[in-house]
Amino acid sequence: MTLPGHIKVGAQADDEWQGRALVLRSHRQKLLASNIANADTPRYQAQDFDFSEAMRSAQKTQEGGKLVTTSEAHAETNMFASKLNTLDFIRYAQPAQASLDNNTVDMDRERASIAKNAILYELALAGVGDESSEMKLATSDPLKG
Repeated sequence: MTLPGHIKVGAQADDEWQGRALVLRSHRQKLLASNIANADTPRYQAQDFDFSEAMRSAQKTQEGGKLVTTSEAHAETNMFASKLNTLDFIRYAQPAQASLDNNTVDMDRERASIAKNAILYELALAGVGDESSEMKLATSDPLKG
């Protein structure tokens, strides 16, 4: 069961990895924005989403072969898929310098992380857009044009 606002990271089809990367980047951007919003909250512990670990986990579950069933009574093939969701990849950020109110948000680190993640999000979005335009072109009828 996934919690609201968190997605499952389990197995996906070969052509879904770009979409999954886009959703994971979006989730990370929300988490980083939450850190910035709580920069002045006493005892707030900054969090970050380990995108690389989540994608590696999704790839591992994807690489496993699918079970072939010959009867409806056989076990479902997805019962062996990863039960992980994005909560499993959230880590507390280590502060570079201690603060008096025990808040671990480092604005320089957060700004840099948001900028880098935004660029990678745009790259993932362009990849999904390219795939979408290729699909439209492949399914169009050039004679009707």
